[in-house]
Amino acid sequence: MHCAQPPDQPLALGIDLGSSGLRLVVIEPGGQILAEEAATYPAPFTDPEGWRLGLVRICARLPDALRSAIGALAVDGTSGTLLLCRSDGSLLPDRLGHALPYHLACPQQAEAARQLAGAGADASPAAGASGSLARALQLLAELPGSDPDGLLLRHQADWLMGWLLGDWRWGEEGNNLRLGWDLERRNWSGSLAAQSWSHALPQIRPSGADLGHLAPSAARTLGLPRACRVVAGSTDANAGVLAADPAPGDGITVLGTTLVLKQFTPEPIRGPGISCHRVAGRWLVGGASNAGGGVLRRFFTDQQIRELSRQIDPSRPSGLNLRPLPRRGERFPEDDPDLEPRLEPRPVSDALYLQALLEGLAVLEQRGWQRLAELGAPKVHRVISLGGGARNPQWRRIRQQRLGVPVLNRPRLSAALGMARLAATALPAP
Repeated sequence: MHCAQPPDQPLALGIDLGSSGLRLVVIEPGGQILAEEAATYPAPFTDPEGWRLGLVRICARLPDALRSAIGALAVDGTSGTLLLCRSDGSLLPDRLGHALPYHLACPQQAEAARQLAGAGADASPAAGASGSLARALQLLAELPGSDPDGLLLRHQADWLMGWLLGDWRWGEEGNNLRLGWDLERRNWSGSLAAQSWSHALPQIRPSGADLGHLAPSAARTLGLPRACRVVAGSTDANAGVLAADPAPGDGITVLGTTLVLKQFTPEPIRGPGISCHRVAGRWLVGGASNAGGGVLRRFFTDQQIRELSRQIDPSRPSGLNLRPLPRRGERFPEDDPDLEPRLEPRPVSDALYLQALLEGLAVLEQRGWQRLAELGAPKVHRVISLGGGARNPQWRRIRQQRLGVPVLNRPRLSAALGMARLAATALPAP
């Protein structure tokens, strides 16, 4: 878009650090979208410097008049992507300078994570091989001499938020549930606070908290006002829910690189692989599979997916029974680090193979909603689809047949939009 004159009111910027790239959205206080940008990371996903540099580059695409009017921003990130850094946010050398990604299970640390999570650990998102706590223990175990003095454990969104503030003390509560933060008690669960490395844990602030102004260096680098407020964000899946603003009885499915299910519940729900957040004063529960659109891109380009999808007749099942995991290990609806993918047999027809993969993802989604219901979540009467996969009408029909409820595709409701709406809460009243 072109914007020659600065807007007459402060604007909100939402930043989404997704698993496949970055996206940002600028909105007016009333919610109207003024600009959207998307880009891939300029470095491997596990390299935190790629997150920062990616933000710098994508922000530079915005017109100067828009950037000069940004009054508040918020960042979301992939839940569970964790790294070690120094107290000033700088990265460690070699392999320790990279994050452990959200999908990486650490089965060798699973039992220790359960013990640290304390009573009721089996129902804690920090317990088991797939939680951030297991990844934290793995990072600490790889330190030379195992000395974490002066080091911090930070999730993706929290590390970038630290760079924006010039202060890496903070962590947003939703991003740290899988590290062991207890939302109900508002403290670290089990014996985490008593560990010799507990100083590495962040000071937790709730989603939506105003953490202060941009650091001068970040403001200069991004071309944003020094007075811009930094608001504690959320996870990428929660940000999508904020964008969708679901009604009672609605479930949210994010069809991105991974498959994520979310719904509001009257009470918190716990279980292996289950996330339970507090968003806008309400309990939001869900789970994230390792399977998703990332598996499709292993076999087909986005253009091929669009073209092949047109050849699919959802009323005629493929007859195949695939489990489209990208690798061994699953988080939800089963928390099983040893669960194997099932990507064969592959038929001669590419369209039939794509259909079978989409059907396999629909089965995982159905089992996910069943799992949440078994744990006490209300029955879902409608599903709102977000993410890139929500642009596929054939997949929507396959899912609707499998789920037995209406499925609505809303691909423009991005996680970045949800963060922009959250950031707008820190703007001054008009």
